[in-house]
Amino acid sequence: MTVARRHVLVIGMGAGDPEHLTLAAVAALGRTDVFFVLDKGPEKDSLVRARRDILDRHAKADHRLVGIRDPERRRDVADTPAYHAAVRVWRERRTDAYERAVRDELAPGECGAVLVWGDPALYDGTIDILDDVAARGGVDFDYEVIPGISSVSALAARHRTTLTQVGRPLHITPGRYFTEELADLTGSGGDIAVMLDAHQAFTRLPGDDMWIYWGAYVGTPDEILVSGRLSDVADRIVALRAEARARHGWIMDAYLLRPCRDDPAEEPPGT
Repeated sequence: MTVARRHVLVIGMGAGDPEHLTLAAVAALGRTDVFFVLDKGPEKDSLVRARRDILDRHAKADHRLVGIRDPERRRDVADTPAYHAAVRVWRERRTDAYERAVRDELAPGECGAVLVWGDPALYDGTIDILDDVAARGGVDFDYEVIPGISSVSALAARHRTTLTQVGRPLHITPGRYFTEELADLTGSGGDIAVMLDAHQAFTRLPGDDMWIYWGAYVGTPDEILVSGRLSDVADRIVALRAEARARHGWIMDAYLLRPCRDDPAEEPPGT
């Protein structure tokens, strides 16, 4: 006798606009029995509300919601070894939480889902967490990934530009790993897309020969967009970012750095 397996979907929900959902994502929502919702505390209740709004529109009527409390992660560590150690502890605790949820809340034969901001295949830990749960062998399930519109793709679209230029490289990095040495890539004509830059590394760069496309809350009613020569707009971005974070309690932003062209008449357009 064959026992039906649990099935989990990792669904990319786009950068914030409900219209960013792909047709594949809508279809996946419609066949899901249980949605696992990661709770990151009251300061990010709006993120949970955004997911629930999507479910109200596209999920089947008898779906269930299961909250998963996101474990706290140490954020008072600056050096790289201590940071990686803190992430390992946090990831182990998050794996525990997902394992309990899939085992206890999803019956064999049912379909569960996790809604992930942007594209889960670009920058998100959900896939790795589910791999860890599966490797433990304590719960039998399989999973698939439904791609979504990433934050950097949405950023480029809103600025009416492209992430890549013909014959030139693109480097995508979290802000923590963005350094002056990495910025040297722009000297060879390459572009850099930076996500989760809590320390605003762009302020440490010489800005006269660099163009920045910056955006926060892209795809939402709170969207903020700024672009221009880095030396001209860096202070404005810092001020806008601080004000927005104070108002909302959190911020989700990204930016694209691009070398300025030699001919000012051919510089990228500002927003």
